Amino acid sequence: MEGQGGTGRRPPPVRKSLGQHFLSDRNILTRIANALELSGSETVIEIGPGRGSLTDLLVPRAKRLVAIEYDRALAALLRDRYAQTPTVEIVEADVLDVSFADVAGHEYVLAGNVPYYITTPILFKALARPRPTRAVYLVQREVAERIVAAAGTSQYGALSVNVRALARAELLFRVPAGAFAPPPKVDSAVVRITPRPDPLVGENEEGAFRSLVQGAFSFRRKQMRRVVRSLYDLDAERADVLLSSSGIDPIARPETLEPERFARLLRARFEL
Repeated sequence: MEGQGGTGRRPPPVRKSLGQHFLSDRNILTRIANALELSGSETVIEIGPGRGSLTDLLVPRAKRLVAIEYDRALAALLRDRYAQTPTVEIVEADVLDVSFADVAGHEYVLAGNVPYYITTPILFKALARPRPTRAVYLVQREVAERIVAAAGTSQYGALSVNVRALARAELLFRVPAGAFAPPPKVDSAVVRITPRPDPLVGENEEGAFRSLVQGAFSFRRKQMRRVVRSLYDLDAERADVLLSSSGIDPIARPETLEPERFARLLRARFEL
């Protein structure tokens, strides 16, 4: 995210290979910071701080801020800027290689302008336990719409189910491409994801649940009888028994099922 702060250093050039698009609109940045609902007592992990525009707004609102930046030149820029700010730590690393729990040390809030090409892996990483208290992401609008999509809509899919099984997702507002420099080819949106106090699956079920959902949506247009036969190598009779015990119509399609139905199916499979 864009902003030169007070370092006096010239920002490094944009690296298109990293999907860099810097946001400098102060109003939008403030709305993102507000969406985190910080009290001043939290540790905040920021993904992809870039040139530090959002970072500048978060530092006075957080007790501690850990910024994870992959670009070496940008990480150096940020280290220089916050060298005299002991509450800020700059971690130069690929975010997918970083343990959020380890760098936070305790409960944390997550924020970031997520690179479009690794959005889904980052979202799934943040859904792993221990989950952030809240997460606010700036993502491609299409991804945001998929996250919050309702069953039966064209955007509804495996991402929708996996997120909603573990968290409450809100699309807060949209961000036009023109708000970025350079502008991406698509619009963006800000989403907030808050872990559910009553997740639909337990910790020991999460991996199997994700595999079930991903597998089911690979047969998106097929009937559930066909889906469970393919996923679990069952004959038609046993597939119908499994679906009946899950409260699922055998001719229903994955795209019409709420996350609760997938959770029931998972447990019924374990009991079959």
